Amino acid sequence: MRIHILGICGTFMAGVAALAREAGREVSGSDANAWPPMSTQLQQLGIEVKSGYEPAHLDPAPDLVVVGNVISRGNPAIEYVLNAGLPYVSGPQWLAEHVLAGRHVLAVAGTHGKTTTSSMLAWLLDRAGLQPGFLIGGVATDFGISARLGQGDCFVIEADEYDTAFFDKRSKFVHYRPRTLVLNNLEYDHADIFPDLASIERQFHHLIRTVPGSGQILVNGGDANLARVLEMGCWTPCQRFDAGVGRYAADWGAEPRAKGFELLREGQSQGAAHLDLPGDHNRSNALAAIAAAAHVGVEPTDALSALTGFSGVKRRLERRGEVGGVSVYDDFAHHPTAIAATLTALRERKPSRVLAVLEPRSNTMRLGAYAQTLGQSLSGADLVFVYARSDLSWDAHGVLASLGQRVHVHDDLSALVADVAAEAQPGDAVVVMSNGDFGGVHDKLLTALRGRKSDEQL
Repeated sequence: MRIHILGICGTFMAGVAALAREAGREVSGSDANAWPPMSTQLQQLGIEVKSGYEPAHLDPAPDLVVVGNVISRGNPAIEYVLNAGLPYVSGPQWLAEHVLAGRHVLAVAGTHGKTTTSSMLAWLLDRAGLQPGFLIGGVATDFGISARLGQGDCFVIEADEYDTAFFDKRSKFVHYRPRTLVLNNLEYDHADIFPDLASIERQFHHLIRTVPGSGQILVNGGDANLARVLEMGCWTPCQRFDAGVGRYAADWGAEPRAKGFELLREGQSQGAAHLDLPGDHNRSNALAAIAAAAHVGVEPTDALSALTGFSGVKRRLERRGEVGGVSVYDDFAHHPTAIAATLTALRERKPSRVLAVLEPRSNTMRLGAYAQTLGQSLSGADLVFVYARSDLSWDAHGVLASLGQRVHVHDDLSALVADVAAEAQPGDAVVVMSNGDFGGVHDKLLTALRGRKSDEQL
């Protein structure tokens, strides 16, 4: 069977492509943009990716077209599909029908932490010998791929609340029918499709409605928005995890320790977790993963042992290189809460200074939904460099004025790179934050730092 995927380079659709290929389908795809790590993954799998959305890409006609949610009416490829009467389906529906059916689905939902928690959970199940399948919106370092079918009953999926396709405006996660559901947190996001927080809460409640009474929901006990969602109605047993205040009252808690935490279950210590990832948010992610793994029979002591070997996820505080004592990190943070958490976590590695480099790229960020809180979220950095894209609907200088002399705003990427390289000093940590490729700025920064080092040696 030949499948052609429109929007194949997105983190979700690239995972669908990997699963379809593993299941024996002949897979190709089209996309307007491609960047690592997903472009690399598709190349390694031998999946042909055609540039743009030309109708010619669909000739000869595939047996099925799988449509990503980046595709809208007016796109030449989808107009051709509709006019030619080609069979088409959304990515989430294809996944539900061809991969998830009959599996014990463990879904991880929330505004933040989905990718890391899903990766941790898949790792814990794998180390326990359960041979899980998974589809994660990133590449877990330990697996080297974002998706696999797996040989066991369990399937771990990152459950995104973004809409499904141009013809299905439900959140993607309502297709997944989980038996184990993690609710990490809930904030306003995706301003391009959700008018307010209440509309997102409604989608989360739709998800809760799909979890059977024999399943289990693991919910962040410290999140008031999630509590409000549960008050709309819940028909599934819930356990609460809390890595912060109230952790002793939660079903699952974490007492912070150096390089990890002490795991608490109903207030009783289960042992120490050694975690190489810094930050309270990662301790919470690990706590959620351990609790979810317990629902499918993984003993907490075994989960703690496995967690020690977890290496992290690409683009989640991923160290890209070091030149002249300056370390450069890549992070996917693109929401004020995630930005602040990333900067706080990086401080735990005790650099001399933290230099934040931000591209406000997400639809929500470009629309200015976070303008009032962005400055405060960046206050944990010693210096801030912001790329003022031409499509921003707000004035970066004005929005970030509260940061004073710490903030450097550039509308030219080369000038931004030169500025960061000139300011960085030995012992500094530079963290690049964007949900896109940011014009390859990470490698450009490392190159600029090498050039500066060479000049200094002359």
